[in-house]
Amino acid sequence: MLNIVVLWNTVYFQKIIGEMRAEGIHVRDEDIARLSPLKFAHINFHGRYSFALPVEIQGGQLRSTAKPEKTATV
Repeated sequence: MLNIVVLWNTVYFQKIIGEMRAEGIHVRDEDIARLSPLKFAHINFHGRYSFALPVEIQGGQLRSTAKPEKTATV
């Protein structure tokens, strides 16, 4: 199970970083180098799962990412 979690996290890290850069958000390579796909607090290893997949995922696309609200920078 850990392997699939690492793969999932890596794929979505790449997707989110790509989206951020496409929006003009500067993402430093030094910060990316420190990311770890080994985080799994968001995964429930002891629950029941439903794998009814949305149509776009069945078609091989990734699910859309959550967009945080924009905050003012000071």
